[in-house]
Amino acid sequence: MKSRTSVLSSVLLLVAVAGCGAIVDQRVEGRTRQAIQAYPPQGDFVLIDGRRVHYVQAGSGPDVVLIHGASGNLRDFTIGFSGRLTDRYRVTIFDRPGLGYTDADPALAGPFDARAEGPQVQADLLHRAAEELGVADEIVLGHSYGGAVAMAWALNHDPAAAVIVSGATEPWPGGLGPLYSLTGTSLGGATVVPLISAFAPQAFVRRAVAMVFAPQEPPPGYVERVGAALALRAEAFRTNAQQVRTLRSHLVEMARRYPDLDLPLELVHGTADDIVPIDVHSGPLSRQVPGARLTRLAGIGHMPHHADPEAVAAAIDRAAARAGLR
Repeated sequence: MKSRTSVLSSVLLLVAVAGCGAIVDQRVEGRTRQAIQAYPPQGDFVLIDGRRVHYVQAGSGPDVVLIHGASGNLRDFTIGFSGRLTDRYRVTIFDRPGLGYTDADPALAGPFDARAEGPQVQADLLHRAAEELGVADEIVLGHSYGGAVAMAWALNHDPAAAVIVSGATEPWPGGLGPLYSLTGTSLGGATVVPLISAFAPQAFVRRAVAMVFAPQEPPPGYVERVGAALALRAEAFRTNAQQVRTLRSHLVEMARRYPDLDLPLELVHGTADDIVPIDVHSGPLSRQVPGARLTRLAGIGHMPHHADPEAVAAAIDRAAARAGLR
């Protein structure tokens, strides 16, 4: 039988834990409100089965769809890149499911649920949204994780052409780093993610962004302009971690189908990319898809659309010409 002292100690411990949880919840909610107030939606919404899909659309001409990478949102393309295209293309940029302002699948919303919408499911949702917006005969471009979504779009939805920029498109050897391995699980998603969302300092965000851009520097004011705080919202952080953690299994299945693709495929990849290495991803992909063209950008890291936007725009122009759109 427990003594009164041990019982009292247990009660006090539970009260302390509950109090810490309440503090974390309050900080998460406060930071989420601040992020939404500071970085409201830039575009409009289209409803697909009751889910809001956030998009920005501008320009005129053949359709180009832009799909962002992990931990990102559509603002990544509106900072200096999409404006290079709108004089000759109608550009539609989407937030991927659960990131930015596109709704995640409500069936996967529980903090202890480690499931995620894979690239093919994401491509299905965004393709339906594109159809609702009148997009047709599109060139679909995906960056990083968005490259996997763009490849799924190419496999399943018959676009006019595809452009993959630093794309995570092949099943890679080994595992992920400890952050994704932990935060992408049900336990980590329910415990570690709220702590990061509540207490991660600005320096944490800036270091992460610097690593993604290395060896180049981020554009001036990038962290503020891209709305990095949106990625620190607990639900978005958890969703992103789960998507990345489960990506490899989807790529194993998708890669088997790559040799059957018959469309203009342009690949752009930096040789100094340590996030998604060219020799693991775009190199093999260029050999799997008949007629694929790989542009190697010497000394460029993971963000070619910022470091060498002219090269990425030129790849879109080549894809359009090869598809007979220009």
